Amino acid sequence: MILIFIEEREGKVKKSSLEAVSEGKRRAEDLNTELHAVLVGHNLERLASEVFPYGASKVYILESSLLSRYSTAGFAFALNSLVEEIKPEIIFFSAGSMGRDLAPRLAAKMGVSLASDCTGTACKDGKLEVIRPIFAGKVFMTVKFKFSPQIATLRPNVFPLTEPESKEGEVVKKEVVIPEDQVKAQVEEILKEEGAELDVTEAEIVISGGRGIKGSENFDLIRELTSLLPQSAVGASRSAVDAGWIDHQHQVGQTGKTISPNLYMAFGISGAIQHLAGMSSSKYIVAVNKDPDASIFKVADFGIVGDLFQVIPPLKEELKKVLSE
Repeated sequence: MILIFIEEREGKVKKSSLEAVSEGKRRAEDLNTELHAVLVGHNLERLASEVFPYGASKVYILESSLLSRYSTAGFAFALNSLVEEIKPEIIFFSAGSMGRDLAPRLAAKMGVSLASDCTGTACKDGKLEVIRPIFAGKVFMTVKFKFSPQIATLRPNVFPLTEPESKEGEVVKKEVVIPEDQVKAQVEEILKEEGAELDVTEAEIVISGGRGIKGSENFDLIRELTSLLPQSAVGASRSAVDAGWIDHQHQVGQTGKTISPNLYMAFGISGAIQHLAGMSSSKYIVAVNKDPDASIFKVADFGIVGDLFQVIPPLKEELKKVLSE
């Protein structure tokens, strides 16, 4: 049996978790086994209906008032209890912020290995194999597991969603009793940035600015472009973040976030290897830079050698024309 951890934020199932369910369905068909999913939190039963259409036949709801907000120790305890009971052969997480935090803790509790940030999966001889990038994305490694459960986190926006079907399944609700000494830290309050934007790991289009943007006020040019395009987000290079022009949550790269959008647009970004490690798996890459020798052009599908301040305004007007037709 394959188990998928479903990440919920603000009462909604994250798209990256549905991608994990879709990939789990493909592997479950290969292994001729069942696909189950699990939600951890409080009052989440209504979300099960969003998971069934993508292939899960059963959804576990692990309930506790202590889990109404994310707690690393609490979620790991609840998940570990379920895994020991139902003994899945494979567990998939989305490689978002929650999955990156939770999956290694579960693996450590169970004494098994973890393959993180995977970009491909397959089944051979009844066992899972995964592909994951190493050395800043320069090399792709095939990983095989020695022990069960086989745990992997899947990079968002890499695995296609299956076509949803009109389907229902079984909901199994379990009350989780968590000893007080297991939860040493709790989230008391979540403060959202005013005008919070779509997270770069979830966006289908990411438009980033780098050192060439020259200042925080010029990120408004990037935001104007994202406002025109649905499912788009603002990204940034490390140099722009280090300069204080934009918050770290927008940073793309080895020390930021790894993304795989359908379209990545880089304005004023030279393309240091650390940045390329975070976005080189994007399906299409467009780069604008004044330096014709900038490294970003080596990975770009389309490049413009020019001043971003002269490129963005006409691009914005053309987008308005196309989108209004």
